[in-house]
Amino acid sequence: NVVSMLQEFWESKQQQRAAFPSEGVVVYESLPSPGPPFVSYVTLPGGSCFGNFQCCLSRAEARRDAAKVALINSLFNELPSRRITKEFIMESVQEAVASTSGTLDDADDPSTSIGAYHYMLESNMGKTMLEFQELMTIFQLLHWNGSLKALRETKCSRQEVISYYSQYSLDEKMRSHMALDWIMKERESPGILSQELRMALRELEEARKAGQELRFYKEKKEILSLALTQIYSDPDTSSPSDDQLSLTALCSYH
Repeated sequence: NVVSMLQEFWESKQQQRAAFPSEGVVVYESLPSPGPPFVSYVTLPGGSCFGNFQCCLSRAEARRDAAKVALINSLFNELPSRRITKEFIMESVQEAVASTSGTLDDADDPSTSIGAYHYMLESNMGKTMLEFQELMTIFQLLHWNGSLKALRETKCSRQEVISYYSQYSLDEKMRSHMALDWIMKERESPGILSQELRMALRELEEARKAGQELRFYKEKKEILSLALTQIYSDPDTSSPSDDQLSLTALCSYH
């Protein structure tokens, strides 16, 4: 019973206080569907998310398949090679340099992308990749959302931004702030929300079928859906003014 095995694995880790001691719950979510194929997601303690990649003819089968993908990744995450060490950081930085136009010298300069990545890795020394993934997802979303660009314009250093957001988890408050940003974008460019949501749904589907970690794609879908819900719930009378939106967004950056 792969569902029970996954739950027992994370309960054991919680008892050992080896990872995410305050969050020991494995959460399942089945997408509403009148018939097959069915889709199920499983979110692990810490936020990593996986889904079934096979074509499943029942909700129970989809749940088991999602649990299997999550269990394989959970076990793989226990390998020494998945823990952030000095050797791991060196190899990761070299790979980052090889895939960009940067140099190894950039690793010591936090104002560069490679330097910021190097700083993030060193700040999370000893953690596993699943533990590191939540922080990476936050910064992926901030980049996608335009928040990092706004912070650069306020002259905040990359180190300051990383240090600030490293203290926070991806919760309802952060999602609401990001949804508010997308409401502002929709006012400036009508139709952009629906366009982004279609793209996010396509990316989520492709990543799920490839057996990849899904948190970034799923969070994009949730944030955009929240923004659309807020717009269409009462678009005229209860929406805050542009000045209020700008003020709230600015507060969220600081």
